[in-house]
Amino acid sequence: MNPVTHLLLGWTVANADRRLDRRERIAITLAGLAPDLDGLGLAAEALTRGSRHELLWWSNYHHTALHNITFALAVAAVCFFTAGRRWLVGFLALISFHIHLLGDLLGARGPDNDHWPIPYLMPFSDRWQWIWDGQWELNAWPNFVVTGVLLVCMFYLAWKRGYSPLKMVSVRADQALVRTLRNRFGGGRCFER
Repeated sequence: MNPVTHLLLGWTVANADRRLDRRERIAITLAGLAPDLDGLGLAAEALTRGSRHELLWWSNYHHTALHNITFALAVAAVCFFTAGRRWLVGFLALISFHIHLLGDLLGARGPDNDHWPIPYLMPFSDRWQWIWDGQWELNAWPNFVVTGVLLVCMFYLAWKRGYSPLKMVSVRADQALVRTLRNRFGGGRCFER
């Protein structure tokens, strides 16, 4: 799935409990994006394409290096140890991470009809790999529908609760979005701290 879709999925999970503060919501949201850190190898691969020492970091490691239970537990542990509500944040981070894996299992097929399996037990074993023959392409309509539904949820939660994913990077931009939504659709004028 698209990284924006993964971000919205993670942010939706991070809003499962109203008691979570901004930092805890950020941790859970980022846990839903964390498996795609191995996608950063695309830059190295693009920069070295055609050279004598090509770095095939994206081709060889995307959906392999970090799309597994080992990294899921590491991400959940980091979230656990950096949060006030440790058990809740660690658990929701684990859910957010696994929803990312599920999203990739459903909708991450490449343009060459390449199904990306998820080697869930790596690096300990490559025996159990998640794969689904019905996996839709990245640009298929179901991915757009999922993203659209998540955007509607995001706008609703921003209107209702007074914060959006923008708050992760800019409080002012977040407040402007919430203010605009509330001016257009009505609602309170308070903002979450």
